[in-house]
This record gives sequence, structure tokens and C-alpha cells, in this order.
Amino acid sequence: MPVLNNIHYLDSGSGKDLVLIHGFLGSNALWKYQIKEFQKYFRVIAIDLPGYGKSHKAKPLNGIKQFSKAVEKLLHTLKINNFYLMGHSMGGMIAQEIASKNKNIKKVVLHATGPIGEMPGRFETIQASRKKLKINGVKKQASFISKTWFVKGDKNKNYKICKNAYANISFKTADLSMQAMQNWNGLGNLKKIKIPTLITWGNKDKSYNRQQVEMLKNKIKNSKLKVFGNCAHNTHLENVSAFNKEVLKFLK
Repeated sequence: MPVLNNIHYLDSGSGKDLVLIHGFLGSNALWKYQIKEFQKYFRVIAIDLPGYGKSHKAKPLNGIKQFSKAVEKLLHTLKINNFYLMGHSMGGMIAQEIASKNKNIKKVVLHATGPIGEMPGRFETIQASRKKLKINGVKKQASFISKTWFVKGDKNKNYKICKNAYANISFKTADLSMQAMQNWNGLGNLKKIKIPTLITWGNKDKSYNRQQVEMLKNKIKNSKLKVFGNCAHNTHLENVSAFNKEVLKFLK
């Protein structure tokens, strides 16, 4: 896996550039099934955000805008200017920041995300998660949170991908990321996103409720919403074929 400025990324396939941004407690490994399929049609750039995955030694960041600047700096260094973009959860917040000001993005997929970092209706407030993180430590709290991402919790066959992803995440990285989300409000960005946008959401998502994705749909002019039944926060790992089919149809 190549590395620039302590940020690791996967570079796979050929064709038009497709940039993937993972979410909180994740890594590019959570895009496993998307990379396998999408690399047939695109050059896929799947980033491990600073503090995450193989970038766990990079300085952790405490702002969504900081994350977006780190991604943009990497893409600039790689001379990736005209590209497709997909972000999941916190990565979707980062994608909104980038899409609101970068006119060279062709299309964007906002997956299981919303425009408000505090996430109204979340299974617990971010402040409560931060308190539990301090008491329980990263692995115990990450296990609790990531179980909510699947309808079947840790019984889902792909839960282990999440478990492996948060194995090297430090307390500082996890806490600063929660601060980043807690302090972020992207409502002002939405009217600036002019490119075709696909919003995807699982109807049993406990992190982002229907109101949040409807807000994205209503405020991003050129957008459409696809709801997946009987899926939670990780639709791309719960119903892989349906998710991939929908995203590819939109991108192609």
C-alpha cells in the first residue's frame, strides 16, 4: 500500500478516478467488497484517514475540515483532479466538505451520513460515547459502537472487518474524531453542492435517522435518495450486491 505524508492509501484498478473515504473507527478495509467490484471499472483510491488503519501513526485530527484538507492534499500530490467521490458516515461528512468547494468532482455518493455532526436520533449522544470511551477504553467502546452498525450486530459475518479496523486506533484518535463530528455542522455546505449526488441509507441505521438523509436530499439540488431495507449503518457490508449495483448504476 503506497504512503504519502504518513497517509496510506490503496491504489487499484484503472480508468476514471474513484476516491473512497471511510468513516469513524474504520479503515479502507471496510470498502473491501466495493474495491473488488469497482476496480473493474475505475481506478480506485481508498484512503486510510490520519490515525486510522495503516495510517494509525499519522497525527490524529480534530476537525472535519482538517480531514477534508488532508484528503485534498493527498489527491493534489497524486495529481487527481477530476474524480468521483464516495464517503461513508464520518467520511460522508468529509465528502460533503470537499464536494461543496471542489468543482472538479464528477459525482458524489454520500453513504449512511448526514449534514449535522451531532447526529440527532443517534443511539446515544456523542458526548455519552466520549465519556464511555474514557471509562471503557477504545476496544470495548469501539466494539459496542460497531455492533450497532449491523442489524445482526457482531453475528454478521463482516463484523470482523470492523473489529480488525479499529484494532490500532488510539484513544486520542477516537476522541478527537468524536470531537470533530460533535463540532461540525455542514448544513451551509449543501446548497453549494451542485454535482449529481446519490444518498444511500439503511432503514435500520441507528447512527443517522431518516430526517438526516431527507435533509441531504431536500437541500442538495441534484440528488436522489436510495433506501435499503433491513440494513443498518453498514449497508455496503450487509447487502453487498444491492449496494454495489446501485452505486455502479449511478456512477456509470
